Amino acid sequence: MAKRDYYEILGVGKAAPLDEIKAAYRKLALEFHPDRNKDPGAEEKFKEISEAYAVLSDAEKRKKYDQFGHEGFDRMYSQEDIFRNVNFEDLFREFGVGFGGSGGSFGFGGDIFDLFGGMGGGRQRRNNDLRYDTELSLEQAAKGLEQEVMIPRNRPCSECGGSGALGGRRITCSKCGGRGHVRSSRKMGFTQFMTVSNCDKCGGAGTIPEKPCKKCGGSSAIRSDERLTVKIPAGIEDGAYLRVSGQGNYSEGESGDLYVVVHIAPHEFFKRDGDDLYCEIPISFGKAALGGEVDVPTLSGNATLTVPAGTQTHTLFRLRGQGMPRVRGRGGGDLIVRVIVQTPSDLSQKQKDALKEFPDAEQKKKKGFFDSMFR
Repeated sequence: MAKRDYYEILGVGKAAPLDEIKAAYRKLALEFHPDRNKDPGAEEKFKEISEAYAVLSDAEKRKKYDQFGHEGFDRMYSQEDIFRNVNFEDLFREFGVGFGGSGGSFGFGGDIFDLFGGMGGGRQRRNNDLRYDTELSLEQAAKGLEQEVMIPRNRPCSECGGSGALGGRRITCSKCGGRGHVRSSRKMGFTQFMTVSNCDKCGGAGTIPEKPCKKCGGSSAIRSDERLTVKIPAGIEDGAYLRVSGQGNYSEGESGDLYVVVHIAPHEFFKRDGDDLYCEIPISFGKAALGGEVDVPTLSGNATLTVPAGTQTHTLFRLRGQGMPRVRGRGGGDLIVRVIVQTPSDLSQKQKDALKEFPDAEQKKKKGFFDSMFR
């Protein structure tokens, strides 16, 4: 089931400041907190609003969510990552509310993981995803390409097959008892706050090598630089990303994904808006007055623009299909051309004499027009 938008969950706009986000969360959290609200569905609602607040109250996480949406964001952050550095204890102290005074031990921070089910029976999911930023020219983005990239990443150890143990034999971690996580608690007044984190002895795996592999030292992975070929589609936009499944870091049986984030360098001639391109073309005074054809550069060569007689400066013309190709769907955007009429500055005497006739001719036209109105 697709997740709801975090802004929709809290009922705030995408430009909402932190104070508004905090106030919205406060109102909803007090309404749906499981210690206060025993209605069916209240606990799930509380999980949802707490996750939304944890993301939108953190500037960096919020930026990533705005850029990549749920699909990309969820690949970059585990549940542990989402709630890291969110101090619910201080937040609810600021609200002037404490929970657990009736004997309950629900705590903000650690126990919120229990609500999500991410800590109950196993280790927390590791964030093994990698990000690689690449810059393309506008021409490259228009044509698309296969780009070779060098990625430093952890790969399964060839000696132990990625198990981290000699002969592949692993035993249950004595510190966490195979759960992969450990708990700690502390009391403040009547409230007991719980903290849950990955076991530092087994790294959250629940098991440790009986005898560590000599090549990787028991880590299960070896660092290496590897070349990958990434196919970048024609028409890709600035800030878009490509997910290459299974090409992230490897750790204890899991490989993350590689996210290739595309940046497009500014172009000296074209400006881009979605699939459309914009440019400015200078034309002579004579061409604007008499009309004619003008050569216009495009990303695929020159095109011919027909300028009608009497064209004014800054007039816009549209060349259909000469913009950027559409990543999804057929065809492409348009090229919008703004013509700039250039005033001549180096005229011959004959040209000057000819131009002197224009004011008199225009004045006669205006005089005839007004005379016809007031006859």
